[in-house]
Amino acid sequence: MEIINAAPQFDASIAHQCGEEDLVVNNPAVNHGDFTEVEDELKEAQRKLNFPPEVPEIKVNGVEISEQQVLAEMQYHSAQSKRESMVKAAQYLIVNELVKQQALAKGVYKKTEIENVNEHEMVQRLVSFEHQTPAASENECLRFYQQNKIKFRTSPLLEVRHILLASPPENVSERIQIKEIAQQLVIQLKKGEISFDDAVQRHSACPSKSTKGSLGQVSQGQTAPEFERQLFKANTGLINYPIESRYGFHIVYVDRKIAGSDLPFDYVKQRICDYLNEKVERKTIAQYIQNLINDAEIVGFNFDFDRSPLMQ
Repeated sequence: MEIINAAPQFDASIAHQCGEEDLVVNNPAVNHGDFTEVEDELKEAQRKLNFPPEVPEIKVNGVEISEQQVLAEMQYHSAQSKRESMVKAAQYLIVNELVKQQALAKGVYKKTEIENVNEHEMVQRLVSFEHQTPAASENECLRFYQQNKIKFRTSPLLEVRHILLASPPENVSERIQIKEIAQQLVIQLKKGEISFDDAVQRHSACPSKSTKGSLGQVSQGQTAPEFERQLFKANTGLINYPIESRYGFHIVYVDRKIAGSDLPFDYVKQRICDYLNEKVERKTIAQYIQNLINDAEIVGFNFDFDRSPLMQ
């Protein structure tokens, strides 16, 4: 930056006419100090004009959340777009700041210890300090059990034999051919043109070939999900279509099907109780945080995603 000096230029002829000790030059710029700070401020202002911030100024009850904080937090919030990740990061920082402010205001934590407290633990303690979260009663647990009995059944057991016609999932053309072969094999089995045992020996690429294709007793969760979805819907006997999985196509014979049985209430009561209590706690915490947001003065952010949470 060029500084214009308003003082008159020094005239050497005057120095000859006067003694140097009598010569005094008044420089009005002398008392204005160092201009470095002003230059820095101007440069920063120019930088902001050239590169506007990605995140607007956000304040939570007067406490600023900087752009640097939001950008640093984004790495912990995966999203389909940079803006969505930025929104999630800002939301997290705002809620975290609100919870900290409330915890300090209520005396739940001291300022010296609050930075070392996990935010989930902090909000749980705050909620329990200010509210009494109701626990699920035995009648509520029983009612949930009766309304959701299908969730509390043992897995059905199937005794299964199969023939695996192997094909890698990425080879589409080969899969089409293998599917046609599997369909023809099912037709042959249904017509009795070939026995299942013979078909296993001729065609199966599974190690179960050594036990005539037997997979033993199969319960849910033991095989590939895409295979199970079809398997457990089937009745006993030959399934009249090939089942596709990541491994290829399976021709399946269900020798025996043992239905699952209801688990007694006493056996699952504690699990139901824990589930209902956790559900109530989550709802209570969500409502508590919503109240903090409603009561706070938040500048630069709108929690309604559809209405642009980052207010430009």
